[in-house]
Amino acid sequence: MAKNKKQPVSGDKRLENIEETLSKTEQFIVNNQKNIMTVVLIIVVLILAYFGYSKYYIEPNTLEAHEQMFAAEAFFDADSLDKALYGDGNNLGFLDIADEYSMTKPGNLANYYAGISFLRKGDFDQAINFLESFDGDDHIISCMATGAIGDAYLEKGDNSKAIAYYLEAANKEDNNFTAPLFLFKAAQVHEIDGDFEDAVRVYTRIRKNYSTSNEGRNIEKYIARAKTKAKK
Repeated sequence: MAKNKKQPVSGDKRLENIEETLSKTEQFIVNNQKNIMTVVLIIVVLILAYFGYSKYYIEPNTLEAHEQMFAAEAFFDADSLDKALYGDGNNLGFLDIADEYSMTKPGNLANYYAGISFLRKGDFDQAINFLESFDGDDHIISCMATGAIGDAYLEKGDNSKAIAYYLEAANKEDNNFTAPLFLFKAAQVHEIDGDFEDAVRVYTRIRKNYSTSNEGRNIEKYIARAKTKAKK
């Protein structure tokens, strides 16, 4: 039995189908004109509100935050950590900048500086709190913040969390600076814990991928030492 073959659609028929589709679309627009106009109006208002918010709130507040950060960073560089954190009476410190300008990039960066300041002061819980609040788009600073959380946990005696954050920091950015630095720190903590095989594994990763880094140049002796201890 012969199979039924689809009949080709003529040009007139295709044109008729297109016209029918257009007619349905036009009818839909007519029937829903009010709703469509409402949606368009909402979108326009949201766009205008966003640009207005950026220009008249974010931009001036960002400028103010930059000015406040200048003094706080100077205190930080001079190791005057209390003034860096709390201000000097004339200028805000990182804590107030992070709070009052939280929607700006300098306000966000103040979280990082506050975390590092508390880390230097030995207040490790506060350091972790502010470093976790930092959400930077600068890859290097983001890696350093994550690694600093590892430092804080190490100081608190939580070696497993320290290793986890060191490895997270190392994996964030494949470069010759932060990646081998935090891999090396992770391997060192593995050695402290007596996990010498894990230490060898991490040291070997440095040798394989970052041999020209500061850590990579002398990595052979650390691999040899960890291997020797692993055999004991």
